[in-house]
Amino acid sequence: MRPNVLFVTLDQFRGDSLSCAGHPLVRTPNLDAIAAQGVRLGRHYAQAAPCAPGRAALYTGTYQMTNRVVANGTPLDFRFDNVARAAVRGGYHPVMFGYTDQGADPREITDPADPRLSHWEGVLPGFEELLCLDERHEPWLAWLRTLGYDGEVVNNPDLALETENERPAEHSVTQFLTDRFLEWLDGQDGPWFAHTSFIRPHPPYVAAGHYATMYDPADCPPALPIPQQRHRLHDILLGVSWVTAPADIDELAHMRAQYYGMISEVDAHLGRICDALKARGEWDNTLIIITADHGEQLGDQGLQQKCGWFESSYHILGIVRDPSQPAGHGTVVDEFTENVDIMPTLCEAIGVPVPVQCDGVPLTPFLGGDRPVRWRTAAHYEWDWRDTFIPAGVVGEPWDRGLERYNLAVVRTDSHAYVQFGTGDWLCYDLAADPTWQTLVTEPAVVLPLAQQMLLWRQHHLDRQLTGMLLRDGGIGRLPDPSPV
Repeated sequence: MRPNVLFVTLDQFRGDSLSCAGHPLVRTPNLDAIAAQGVRLGRHYAQAAPCAPGRAALYTGTYQMTNRVVANGTPLDFRFDNVARAAVRGGYHPVMFGYTDQGADPREITDPADPRLSHWEGVLPGFEELLCLDERHEPWLAWLRTLGYDGEVVNNPDLALETENERPAEHSVTQFLTDRFLEWLDGQDGPWFAHTSFIRPHPPYVAAGHYATMYDPADCPPALPIPQQRHRLHDILLGVSWVTAPADIDELAHMRAQYYGMISEVDAHLGRICDALKARGEWDNTLIIITADHGEQLGDQGLQQKCGWFESSYHILGIVRDPSQPAGHGTVVDEFTENVDIMPTLCEAIGVPVPVQCDGVPLTPFLGGDRPVRWRTAAHYEWDWRDTFIPAGVVGEPWDRGLERYNLAVVRTDSHAYVQFGTGDWLCYDLAADPTWQTLVTEPAVVLPLAQQMLLWRQHHLDRQLTGMLLRDGGIGRLPDPSPV
């Protein structure tokens, strides 16, 4: 019997913000319980930031250097396979609650007035969108109006999120999404595939209702300090208002307390979903995957939100509960895992061949309590900030590579992090000696092998869609993947 699939994304959820991961303050009893009956990915990484690039890697199983979604607003090439299309091939009707932040391929659009050409928060091809909670949050605001709220707050999505602490938690956007999903779930009578995409713990840093006072700012652990030796891009970021963390210690602690409150609220609603699955008798036939699109600086290195090259923006939570693999339940994977591994893992779980496009590797052995003989020895992620220059008209001719200078790639090993900038600059951090990302090293004996490792990573993940086949004797090698659904 095919399993049900519950695919959950939480926005900007750091990998160290789980109580079962050793966080000294935050309480996540439901996430802990799911991990205890599944597998927790202890060193799990997003492949890009912000949202659209991070989700493109997650949904397609490809690195940014392959899918080329480099900004919020970059279209996703229609040719790429994805988790929803794989679900369709597996016999499911995949549905989505929330958002996927994937811009439509303009080459597939014939009407110049099509609104998708002006709005990047589109739906990943293959999903039926049952609840749209993009940045406009129109269904939630309409619901708030039915509850008697009026005025600018319920007509301005930003203001509605910024004032969630002023209303009961039962009226939050997280509650709204969960309620709509549970209503849909009540009507299902066969194998289903659902993606619930929660915006929290995304900014604004305001938790809903009583969750806003759940944590005392005085108890919150401090942020990692700003390095004394900094790249010039770091100094530029420290001058950008929306990515610069509060300098005031009390303000920073308040921000952290609100972030933890948002996490605990999402955790509570995931508990509601788990209770519903158990009440329906579906707990033992539901594959649950929980991850995030990227992390959150939360004041580390003087920054907030998601940007740059520091681990806080890319180390994320990862939990997979496969009821058919009880031998792995309760284990923690200490090897480096990545969001590009999610699509191939999901494909194997639902009995669909892993597409050749995938840069990631199935996590299936880990889910069964085994360790693969060969596995990656580092995590990889990228950040591109060319969108800052495109609105100013710095696009250039097709042969102009100016925009390709505004990016970086990181290889993070057990002991070091090597950062390669598109300008030719580089940084190398000694994380074994100093895990706070303060200590830079320049010794060639350390740096050169890391640079070579990054070069090999890029060479090993060149596009493979047709390179495994030769047009000889009717075609030799792996056949192309199925056409997109």
